[in-house]
Amino acid sequence: MKKQRAFLKWAGGKYSLIESITQYLPTGKVLVEPFVGAGSVFLNTDYDAYLLADINPDLIALYNLLKSEPDTFIRIANSLFCEQNNQRERYFQLRDEFNQTTDTEWRSALFLYLNRHGYNGLCRYNRKGGFNVPFGRYKKPYFPEKELWFFAEKAQKATFVCQSFMETFAMLEQDHVVYCDPPYVPLSASASFTSYAAKGFSENEQRHLAELAWQAASEKRIPVLISNHATDLTYDLYKHASLHELQVKRTISRAGHSRQRVAELIARYEPHRLARKAG
Repeated sequence: MKKQRAFLKWAGGKYSLIESITQYLPTGKVLVEPFVGAGSVFLNTDYDAYLLADINPDLIALYNLLKSEPDTFIRIANSLFCEQNNQRERYFQLRDEFNQTTDTEWRSALFLYLNRHGYNGLCRYNRKGGFNVPFGRYKKPYFPEKELWFFAEKAQKATFVCQSFMETFAMLEQDHVVYCDPPYVPLSASASFTSYAAKGFSENEQRHLAELAWQAASEKRIPVLISNHATDLTYDLYKHASLHELQVKRTISRAGHSRQRVAELIARYEPHRLARKAG
C-alpha cells in the first residue's frame, strides 16, 4: 500500500514512522485515536471505522467540514493560496482574521492557509487562545489538493470529536483498538513543546494516560499502543507494557543542520499479557 501524506504539516507527525507503528498495531474493527493530530496513522491503516479525537477545536472543525463539504472547502481554501497572500503583511492580516472570525468555513480555510504559510508548519496558540505562529517565508506554499481529497474520502469511515483523551477512553468498547500519540515528554527542560493547545500537557497527564491505557487493556481487554520519546520517565510510565525502541529523525528544529536521531518508544498494552499478570 502506497504511503499517504497528511494534508497538514504537523510537529511530531507520524508519516516517517508509519511502518513501525502499523507493525505493532493490534487488529480490531475500530481504531480509536485520542490525539489524532494530522492523521497519518488514520490515513495509512485499514480499519472498518475510526473514532478520531483531539482537543484542538479548529482541527476537528476542519476535519468535519472536509468530510461533509469537500468541494466547497477545497475551493475556498485553494483561493487563499496565491502570490499576494504569500507576503508577511498579508499573512498577519489573515492571521488576525482567523483569530477574530467565528465562521467555521472561513476559519477552517484560514487554518489550512496558516498551516502552510506559517513558520515550520507549527500549530501554536497564546494563553488567550490566539494563533501566534510567525510568517514562514516559503517561496511557493504547496496547496495539498490531492491529499485533501484522499482525506475527505477516507473520512467517510471516521467520526471526529473534539474532546480530551480521558473522555475518549471513557467511550471505548469491544472491538476497539487504541493508538495514542500524546504531546511528547521533553528530552530536556529547554526542549518542551507543550503549547500545541492553549494549555500544555503535564507530567501528571502523561501518568494519567499510562494508567488509562493499562486499565483499558487489563479491565476492558482493549489493546492500546502509545508512542513517545524514549526517556527514563517514559520507561517508568509504560512499565506494564511491552516496549520497543527505535531511532527516528527529529522533524522540528530551529536549524536544519541540528536535526538528529533520537530514540522513540512504542509501548503496547496487550490484554492477554496483562490479564495473566493480574491473575
